[in-house]
Amino acid sequence: MTGKGRRRLPSPSSLLRTAAVLGSACLLAGCGVLPGATGGSREPITVMTWAPDNTRATNMPGMPAMGQAYARWINARGGINGHELRVLTCNEGNEPMAAAACARRAVQEGVVAVVGSYSHNGRAFMPPLEAANIPYIGGYGLTDDEFRSPVSYPVNGGQAALLAGNGIQLADSCDRVSLVRPDTLTGADLPQILNTGLAQGHHRTAIDIPAADDAGEYTAEARQAREKAGEKGGCVTAALGEHTANFFDSFRRLPDDGKDVRVSSVLGSVDQPLIDRTGGADGPFEGAYLTGWYPDAGDPRWEPMKQVLREHAFADNRIDPADTGVQTTWIAYTVLREVVESLGDQKITSGLIGQALHRGVRVDTGGLTPPLRWRWEDMLGTPGTPRAVNSEVTFQVVRKGRLVAQKEGFVDVGPTLRRAAAH
Repeated sequence: MTGKGRRRLPSPSSLLRTAAVLGSACLLAGCGVLPGATGGSREPITVMTWAPDNTRATNMPGMPAMGQAYARWINARGGINGHELRVLTCNEGNEPMAAAACARRAVQEGVVAVVGSYSHNGRAFMPPLEAANIPYIGGYGLTDDEFRSPVSYPVNGGQAALLAGNGIQLADSCDRVSLVRPDTLTGADLPQILNTGLAQGHHRTAIDIPAADDAGEYTAEARQAREKAGEKGGCVTAALGEHTANFFDSFRRLPDDGKDVRVSSVLGSVDQPLIDRTGGADGPFEGAYLTGWYPDAGDPRWEPMKQVLREHAFADNRIDPADTGVQTTWIAYTVLREVVESLGDQKITSGLIGQALHRGVRVDTGGLTPPLRWRWEDMLGTPGTPRAVNSEVTFQVVRKGRLVAQKEGFVDVGPTLRRAAAH
């Protein structure tokens, strides 16, 4: 063979230059290797988000849908610290057996956390998670178990914080207050919490009106609440969960008696989607006072979430950025991301996430909540909500059919909850 027909091998320096060029091109094109990974992507991490869907009671399909949208967004950015995020969803069904089945599936699938979920059935779903040491991060805050279980890491103060805040909010605005609340063991605690908030404004105690928590109409309770609120400057506040809308529908159907009575509630019982469905500015909630966990939906601090939804869930009508459940799920996934990032190159497990949370990893939610930490010294420690670490609420009001801030910033109701627990 002549020298002319031989193929010349490239020099080592040429190979290095070619590799550098190809590597740069691959980085610009996003070649599928997650940033921060060595020799390829790190192992995926799997979580679960559950909520009821297609039931006769409360449905929260936006929460699992938010989790899926979050996964699409974070994976498009290279995952969480190089880990692909996989989100499993489960229909909790508003039934204890279904909730327990979701928890057992989470264990079987080896999830590292349950994130941003909604359930009334804490006694059914928490034991399987506790047995497997799976953290429950940012549940909606409905049950006592969420504020007592050692594997639960709530991002808000639950119903107790809302009622305490509602009392403070109404003390400055109402002459007399009627409280309509569930006629249950849990509901029996609500008047004391509301009254402790009212007392901060040297206000008289509220009229307590127990009501069924599953009724289709509340005409008798609505009439009593209106009468007891007085002739002028009175308020009626209701905290009946998903049946709050039924109560206020009955309330607005009462014959006009000329009394000037304003209505009030707490976020979760009433939110922007409900206000929209019931007529907006022409509906029963115009002018209503509402206590929430987070800033109002129009606050610019929600813009990062809205941008994610525009890019990765623009056609998903299950997700409303003004829905409290969607907002809670966004915050819960923010917690997950920051915890995983804090663990660096370690293999991500449920136990390791729980350890990081117990040891005090600090989570910045972009001002949607105070900075969150779950060390023992950060917890509220009251009998009802011992594991609560966020005791701040916001005061909102409905103006022209939109929930807007009545008062800027957060109000800390931790001292109010401690006083309520002492009585």
